[in-house]
Amino acid sequence: KEVGLLDADIYGPSIPKMMNLKGNPELTPKNLMRPLKNYGIACMSMGFLVEETVPVVWRGLMVMSAVEKLLRQVDWGQLDYLVIDMPPGTGDVQLSVSQNIPIAGAVIISTPQDVALLDAHKGAEMFRKVHVPVLGLVQNMSVFQCPKCKHETHIFGADGVRDLAKTLGLDILGDIPLHVNIRETCDSGQPIVISQPQSDA
Repeated sequence: KEVGLLDADIYGPSIPKMMNLKGNPELTPKNLMRPLKNYGIACMSMGFLVEETVPVVWRGLMVMSAVEKLLRQVDWGQLDYLVIDMPPGTGDVQLSVSQNIPIAGAVIISTPQDVALLDAHKGAEMFRKVHVPVLGLVQNMSVFQCPKCKHETHIFGADGVRDLAKTLGLDILGDIPLHVNIRETCDSGQPIVISQPQSDA
């Protein structure tokens, strides 16, 4: 399957770092940007277009224009799936994406913490209002296991996302633990599913 990954978190693009990609996209003869590619995934991000340490300080219309450019002015080729990573919340990016392209479904990712769950709940309701199916929820940083004694600690609370899923009538698609290997491999640009595919993490 051909997969594309669009980093629509304009304010804090993280895909370039996590996918170990640097540089500016080349232009096609039709003046479209070519996405950068690693691990067989075509990636596009505002992080390829601005300096890494330069903050993006934009208002709504500029944000929507940037998202539109990342969607429409990129030579994605023939994709089976385009995954769009959006910032948390229910702001301009989510509305711009959901109103401008047909979306097969949304996945809500949250830690089990009550404060984070408030945003997750609003996000799910927003997608329902704009007629985007919510496919399910993922519980991130669900548990920390001490690497020495193996004791498990629910730093951000236990089962908060599972409780929210029941409230919303949705499925839990997975649990991602708070694990040092996941953090290290993301920071080094070698996702754990690539660098350590047999890992329990």
